[in-house]
Amino acid sequence: MTRLLAQIFRPTLVQRFLMAARHEGLGVALRKARIYVGMLWRGEGRSALQAGGKDDVAPEEYLQSIWQQLAQGSAFHPAPPHKGNKPFVSIIGDLNLPQCRKYRVEQLAQFWESQGVACDFAHYQDLPRVTRLLTRATHVIEYRLKSSPVTDMIRYEARRLGLPIMYDIDDPLFSISAYETYGNMGALDPGLKAHFLSEAPKYLAMMNGADLISVSTPKLADHARLFTKRPVHVRRNFADEATLNAGASAMEGREAQDGIFRVGFASGSQGHEIDLASIYDPLEAFMAESDSRRLVLLGHFNLDLLPKGLREKAEVKPFTTYEAYLGELAQTDCAVMPLCDDMFNRCKSAVRLIDAASVGVPSIVSPVGDLPSLIEQGKTGFVAKNQSEWLTALRRYEGARETTRAIGLAARNNLEAKWVGAANPNIIDTEILDWMVS
Repeated sequence: MTRLLAQIFRPTLVQRFLMAARHEGLGVALRKARIYVGMLWRGEGRSALQAGGKDDVAPEEYLQSIWQQLAQGSAFHPAPPHKGNKPFVSIIGDLNLPQCRKYRVEQLAQFWESQGVACDFAHYQDLPRVTRLLTRATHVIEYRLKSSPVTDMIRYEARRLGLPIMYDIDDPLFSISAYETYGNMGALDPGLKAHFLSEAPKYLAMMNGADLISVSTPKLADHARLFTKRPVHVRRNFADEATLNAGASAMEGREAQDGIFRVGFASGSQGHEIDLASIYDPLEAFMAESDSRRLVLLGHFNLDLLPKGLREKAEVKPFTTYEAYLGELAQTDCAVMPLCDDMFNRCKSAVRLIDAASVGVPSIVSPVGDLPSLIEQGKTGFVAKNQSEWLTALRRYEGARETTRAIGLAARNNLEAKWVGAANPNIIDTEILDWMVS
């Protein structure tokens, strides 16, 4: 029983539970925990950390015996990868969040492959795979890792092998000032907020130990430079082939028009009720004008926080798979993406806008974060700067549905033309490309 409890309450599992609670809700997190504990009780659910006959070795000591043998044999410091070697990028990251894994890991691996650079990735807790990838690597990218005994060990091994390291992050997880002013934190348990604040220095420690840093938006780059003297560069999220193909399939599966005008709002994690609340007034006014209007909530949303007038018009579509989410999004007539104007949101990328454009749905967005960068005002979407403009845009889209559909198709065309995985300045800074040949 003692060993079972030790397995259950490992710091890494506690971290994953808290992350699931934040992004998926406490109920989902508890259900996952119950399933995992049941697997452990039945002797199932062994971690990759236990592979290789090292059940009695703590994860942070996984490489200790190897290091000792190498040191004793005067082989601890191998020659670094030769500059003439064909590059191989190993991405070691926290792969627990599906959206983050898609846009910052799988997408990046595909990008490097398209540039003729071999690439593979591993979850940082899968130590056998991590160590195999490090032995093949000429370059290492660490994604969304914070300092811990395990990540410090991985970093130490990369340095022992003489590998250049880039650190990648897509939220200001390192910034207490961003967290403390983040409006969405008001929807979370105070204890969970305190936990995120206490973790911020650990992310910064990893950032400052890398050779350079890549982030997802220009605003996040500016904010990161307040915390580090390391060079910071931008690699934006983009529409990869899988997204475009899934979007095209969703468009083909659209149901026939039923006369209802549907406004979509996607929420991939807890707390986004605060963002939608910022446009309650124009949204309520718009919905009250006709019985043939609906608010489609995709993902996580606490309906108790909706005003009665909106709650009566709401259709809830829980997240399942990414493809199913795009299928539901394709049934809407337009998507709204309000963001409260705080530092955390100013660093946000345009992934929800990419999703909507991939299915040919036009968006109305706040002038916050990277959302406006992907919009040609009035042609591929609309940036609403105040409450009046939100209401005007909604009425305009509803009143001219053929034009609205044409704007959605223009958004899709713009995505395919400008926001795909090409080595262009709007997608990736040249300094990141240069790092690969350094």
